[in-house]
Amino acid sequence: MIQYYPFELLPLPYLYDALEPHMDTETMFYHHSRLLKTDVDNLNRLLKPYPEFQEWALERLLTENKSLPGEIRQGVWNHAGGVYSHQFFFGEMTPNSTKLSGKLKDAVLLDFDTWEAFYEIFFETALKLFGSGWLWLAADQRGKLTLISLPNQDTPLPKGFIPILNLDLWEHAYYLKHKDMRASYIKAWFQVVNWYEAERRYQAALLEIALRGSHPS
Repeated sequence: MIQYYPFELLPLPYLYDALEPHMDTETMFYHHSRLLKTDVDNLNRLLKPYPEFQEWALERLLTENKSLPGEIRQGVWNHAGGVYSHQFFFGEMTPNSTKLSGKLKDAVLLDFDTWEAFYEIFFETALKLFGSGWLWLAADQRGKLTLISLPNQDTPLPKGFIPILNLDLWEHAYYLKHKDMRASYIKAWFQVVNWYEAERRYQAALLEIALRGSHPS
C-alpha cells in the first residue's frame, strides 16, 4: 500500500488484546494509538509547509531523504522511519498460528542452513543491539536474505534492501510486560509472527527484483 501526505494512523489488522498473552494489551494500545500516532502527526506537521514534497510516497521520503531541505530532513527521517517501521511491524503479527513456508522457507534454509540456525542468529543479533533500534530481515538485489541491525528509526530502504520482517527493539515495545528482559520479549514475538505475511512480502520482493532486472536504470 503506497501512502502519501496527509498520512493516517492505519488500524491494526487485529484487536489490541488479540496477541495475548505474548503481546500484552496495554503495550499494544499505547504503542499503536499513542506512539505511532505521534509519528504520523509529526510527519504531517513537518510536511504541511512544503507542498512540493507532499506528493512523495512514504518510502521516497526515506530513500531520497538527503534531497529534503535541511530544516526538515532529520525530522522527516525520524518520523517517516517511525511510521514505516511501525506499520511494517504491526502488520507482520497475527493471533493465528502460522508456519514458515514457500519460497521464504527455501531462502531461509539456503541462506541460514537450518531453522534453528536462523532462529539463534536472529535471537542473538536482536539481543545484542545496543540501545534503541530495529532488527530487519531483508532481501538484497539477488533475493538473498540478510539480517540488518539498525539504530533509532533507520530502515534498510536507502541501501537498496527490501524488508521482509522487522522487530522493534525500542524499550517501549516491551517494557510494560517484560521490563528489561529483552530476551523474553524476543521469544514472545516469535510466537505471533505472521509467516504467511512474511512469505507474501518475500514473493513481492522477488517480483520487484525481477522487474528491476528487466528495466535496468
